[in-house]
Amino acid sequence: MNIHKIGKSNINLSTRILRNKTLLNGLEKISEHGTSFSAGTSLLLSLTLRPISIFSTPDTEKENKQYAAANSICSGLIKFGMVEAIALPIEYAVKNIDKNPEKFLKKSAINNFRNGAETLANSRSYKLLTQMLKLSTGFFTAIPKSILTIALIPILMDKLFLNKKINSIQENKSLSEDNLLNKKLTFTGRMSEVLSHGIGKVLNIESVQKFAQKYQTKDKDIAKHMTAGTDILLTSSFVYQTSHSDKIKENRKKALIYNNIISTAITLFGGYGIDRIIKNKTGKFIEKFKLINAGDPKIHKYIEGINILRPALIFAGIYYGILPIISTYTAEKVDKFIAKQSK
Repeated sequence: MNIHKIGKSNINLSTRILRNKTLLNGLEKISEHGTSFSAGTSLLLSLTLRPISIFSTPDTEKENKQYAAANSICSGLIKFGMVEAIALPIEYAVKNIDKNPEKFLKKSAINNFRNGAETLANSRSYKLLTQMLKLSTGFFTAIPKSILTIALIPILMDKLFLNKKINSIQENKSLSEDNLLNKKLTFTGRMSEVLSHGIGKVLNIESVQKFAQKYQTKDKDIAKHMTAGTDILLTSSFVYQTSHSDKIKENRKKALIYNNIISTAITLFGGYGIDRIIKNKTGKFIEKFKLINAGDPKIHKYIEGINILRPALIFAGIYYGILPIISTYTAEKVDKFIAKQSK
């Protein structure tokens, strides 16, 4: 009897958690602002966890650690600023289409996307395309992001590590927070309407609709693949910009380059491997989640949020946690080994 009561109690607790309004609202927000969520997570971890991990690396030259930490901080700030400036308008524009598809899409396009789905927002092919549009901002800003990051690293090195000017550091920190964290931007007006019409024109293209229908079953993996593609492009651009920079010390360039290549490679292989391992468990969790929240009109939003959250946390956990210690240490050893062999 006691066992039965405990089991029933656990089931009720699990149900209450999965029906929790704060959790559901959070998943809905992640679904609508997936790129912003990823950028915000990256910003937080690049300013805190990654630098801590880098400076915890044993048997590594101090200046190599400083350059790696500066890269992490600059990268996080630039990524967040650029993504918020570009991704938010697109996210709000897509939200406009979600709410009023008839205003922005042809009737034939709506019917093609729905293809039996109760609403357009429930359509897997439509969700695939709109999620690709929202996540693509990170990909298309990768090159300018790397250019700005490389330009900012020497400045941060000078202010944060070389001159040791505490007041200047505080001013820079305050400026960054004011500009990137506390500044509220509005994308819900005329610009959002114009973007919605522009996105609508893309979605109205028949070949685009056919593409979405063909690959609609890949909607669970799109966030993962877009993240991987963005990381590869970003690292490639970063390597090129670093090697051609006249502001970064020549004897620190290779270690910084190797650090980024090693970090990206391990993150991608590790991220895909871990994601593959837990994917089946996630699928079972989603089925349970669907049953518990059956009848909720926003269920598709919650599931989309889960599919964005899973790879974001996996890739971020690997890239910003344990990996910096491995990559910072290994990069320096590789640099010294190659330098020794070339003599």
